[in-house]
Amino acid sequence: MATKKVAKVGVKKEKGFLYFVDKQGDISSAKMARGDKKGGAPKKVAKVGIKRETGYLYFIDKQGDISCAKMVRGGTKKKKAAKKTSKKKTAKRK
Repeated sequence: MATKKVAKVGVKKEKGFLYFVDKQGDISSAKMARGDKKGGAPKKVAKVGIKRETGYLYFIDKQGDISCAKMVRGGTKKKKAAKKTSKKKTAKRK
């Protein structure tokens, strides 16, 4: 997977939090749900404002920067269900 750095931010990740790139192109974090405990509401960590391109996955890398990778759209296509045509056979009488 070829990744490309989009923005150098250097966010320090805290344990127990999920870090992601939100719709505005900024870095947000939310407390992860554990067991019976609910997760928390997302909070902005850093304002970056990147413009997203379609077909790319944006994520926070190990250095705390925003990186992107081209999405792989492969796999096997589903076959269309063939229509069953049942012909009724009529028995010949003697």
